[in-house]
Amino acid sequence: MRYHNITKDDMKNGDGLRAVLWLAGCEHACPGCHNPVTWDAAGGLPFDQAARDELFAELSKDYVAGVTFSGGDPLHPQNRDGVAALSREIRARFPGKTIWLYTGYLWEACRGLEAVRLADVLVDGPFLREQAVSTLHWRGSANQRIIDVRRTLAENQLVLHAE
Repeated sequence: MRYHNITKDDMKNGDGLRAVLWLAGCEHACPGCHNPVTWDAAGGLPFDQAARDELFAELSKDYVAGVTFSGGDPLHPQNRDGVAALSREIRARFPGKTIWLYTGYLWEACRGLEAVRLADVLVDGPFLREQAVSTLHWRGSANQRIIDVRRTLAENQLVLHAE
């Protein structure tokens, strides 16, 4: 798994103050994407122990609500196993923190992936420039859904997260 950056004190990519891990690799190549530098799966840096330590140091702060996986696409085939493993570790070490995951895949196509099932919230769907709305909360275009993964799995029907 490769990454470009770890953003600290982020308030735009999920509920509360968050740490954001910007992963490398995206197959969607959405026109108008705000982060095309992350598309190259070979770009960025290896997610090594120093990066893990940096992320965990941020998550250990009481005022940080959780982690957001973005990119690129955390569900790019080269990221799936790494994001799932990191999510399991975060769940074990920081049980009170939430996990948000942004992906260009639709819920219907990715709901069975372990990384998705470990998330609390999934923002799904490709960015569509023709549906872009700058005032949307936690998403870039109107087609993207903010899914409450825990409730969706428990109720066996799609439940949107309250904005």
